[in-house]
Amino acid sequence: MRVSIGLAKDDAEKRLEKRGVSRRDFMKFCAAVGTALGMGPGAAGEVAAALTAKKRPSVIYLHGAECTGCSEAVLRTYQPFIDELILDTISLDYHETIMAAAGEAAEDALHKAMESPEGFVLVQEGAVPMIENGAWGKVGGHTMADNLKACAAKAKAIIAIGACATFGGVQAAKPNPSQAVSVSEFLGRKDVINIAGCPPNPVNFVGAVVAFLKGDKIELDSLQRPKVFFGQSVHDQCERLKYFEAGQFAKSFDSEEAKKGYCLYELGCRGPETYNNCPKVLFNSTNWPVRAGHPCIGCSEPKFWDTMTPFYVGR
Repeated sequence: MRVSIGLAKDDAEKRLEKRGVSRRDFMKFCAAVGTALGMGPGAAGEVAAALTAKKRPSVIYLHGAECTGCSEAVLRTYQPFIDELILDTISLDYHETIMAAAGEAAEDALHKAMESPEGFVLVQEGAVPMIENGAWGKVGGHTMADNLKACAAKAKAIIAIGACATFGGVQAAKPNPSQAVSVSEFLGRKDVINIAGCPPNPVNFVGAVVAFLKGDKIELDSLQRPKVFFGQSVHDQCERLKYFEAGQFAKSFDSEEAKKGYCLYELGCRGPETYNNCPKVLFNSTNWPVRAGHPCIGCSEPKFWDTMTPFYVGR
């Protein structure tokens, strides 16, 4: 996919219509974001106004040590597709994976975005490898650590997206050969907005961007995650909670109890230990793991690769 860098566009809704996004689909998406933010679907107009303001926010999206799964999750959002919506309502001035520019042109785009008089929002996907002064991860001849440090110093807001950026992820799992750390740990900052998950729901990411654009205060929990998305346990929101409370558990994935939708706790579900809005804000407005018959693996929690594995051992 090719993403235009730094084009001047004035009317976002007209641009979206030209790309095949109807106003109805656009407002449906805005309603979903408004609901995730706790504003209710009636706030769709407010979300739409934030996303279609004439002065588009500049975004620098960096990559650290990761699998690009978070970018894939965001880009594969549909109804409408995220590339037709978000990438045409913000000014995504730098994204190593999807930008059309390469080499010196890409570096130039990054430096121009960093010097924007309007400022920029910094998004980091992936952990920061620290071994050998960061030499295990480089982009454009610079270490991932140096790129993050330089951009963070000028950013108006910093969003860490995904398990690797928020808590180190699989890169930081034992024995952590690259000495990977999270964005907030590397920067030593408590104002980094952690959108946790492996991958996170794109609506939570967009919701954080919208809250910033609206000038709303984003209240964070002790792990720097927005409380509006991560304020309740998966267990307490789960549609299978009634079976847990009744002591009705699936004994195996192919059991009759599993087919009836009984609780997956005895098959290793980590819902009681995990804070996220997965049961309420479905992926692509369609489904989430437990409804699909898969236990929660706790992917929005710190060190889940070490503390919650093996994922399929019964209790």
